Amino acid sequence: MKTLIFFAAAVAMASATGEEKLLNDGNNVFTANMFTEVVKEQPGKSMVMSAFSVLQPLAQLAMASVGESHDQILKVIGLPNDNVTKIVFPKVSAQLRAVKGVQLSMANKIYIPTGAEVKEDFAALSKSIFGSEFKNIDFTKNVPAAKEINSWVEDQTNHKIKDLVNADSLGADTRAVLVNALYFKGQWDKKFNEKLTSDQDFHVTKDKTVKVPMMYKKDDFKYAESEELDAKLLELPYKEKEASFLIVLPNEIDGLAALQEKLKDPTALDKAVAQMREVEVNVHLPKFKIESTINLKNVLQKMGVTNLFDASKARLDNLLKNENGLFVSDAIQKAFIEVNEEGAEAAAANVHQILVPRPGLPPLVMDFHADRPFYFELKATYKLFCGVIKFGNLFSCRSSP
Repeated sequence: MKTLIFFAAAVAMASATGEEKLLNDGNNVFTANMFTEVVKEQPGKSMVMSAFSVLQPLAQLAMASVGESHDQILKVIGLPNDNVTKIVFPKVSAQLRAVKGVQLSMANKIYIPTGAEVKEDFAALSKSIFGSEFKNIDFTKNVPAAKEINSWVEDQTNHKIKDLVNADSLGADTRAVLVNALYFKGQWDKKFNEKLTSDQDFHVTKDKTVKVPMMYKKDDFKYAESEELDAKLLELPYKEKEASFLIVLPNEIDGLAALQEKLKDPTALDKAVAQMREVEVNVHLPKFKIESTINLKNVLQKMGVTNLFDASKARLDNLLKNENGLFVSDAIQKAFIEVNEEGAEAAAANVHQILVPRPGLPPLVMDFHADRPFYFELKATYKLFCGVIKFGNLFSCRSSP
């Protein structure tokens, strides 16, 4: 069998019109659907993922494929045709580079066997649309091949994503490895004072409480209370306020499962976010670090991308010269996020989201105490990362490495 692998690595990253709105809406739906499937795969665990980091390799694979396989991918990522793909992704790259106040980068690379050649049309489109690099590599020497790919991923993610590719997954039958790396690092617009961080209770469940390092700050932030979500929302901006960290905190200790069910509809969160207003808030937020490994193959198949993983149906006819029968054998994402007093750092790699005081009354000070499982998003023009904090499998960050 001739196999193709893609991996995604992500570390924790204006209104749009026309094609850009299509991508933004598609990313929101894709994120909601992927989140739903990933939490099923990892029940009871803290988790971070980047659906945004999966979009580019998937869009590349759509352009490499023909027939039903091609159509399945475009349907899942919410784009109508290849012409829209060609327009939106160069704009996305330019938008991410233009975000002020944070470090934000995304890179794509395709590894192919020694002596193999990428078809001219696909090579030209990949470079112009996705900025992809190509490199020949000897997959038969699987250990050094994996080391080289992993080294590139580490370099692109500030050494936060390690060992993305397992050497055992590479061999003589490997015809291509698609890798996408997404990296974000930002400082809070209003930093937390380390001296005010203290160990406090976090209610993992109604019956289980653990001690976690809880940060504290009192300042003006965007805030809302949503009856529909039965939750409070808080947005913490990074420097220059072009990127932000959104927290959705259920009102009940055991309310995360119900919230996750409501988030299957991405418009539910959008409506709640639209009600956010800036007020004074007492913020209690735990420090944390999470690493997640996600089997994208299982997740994408459940989302409707099935032909891509079937040797008889993938039809990746546009990828390599003098090759046929290609299909995707594996798809993996590793993602990382750290949140502390300074701000947040996140990364992902793939291989293959109110109260306003009434006039005349004293200003209200709201209390936002994230002492129970919650949902979060990291946004910079687009939703780049999302996840849940449960303190079941995460390691708290008492000091930065």
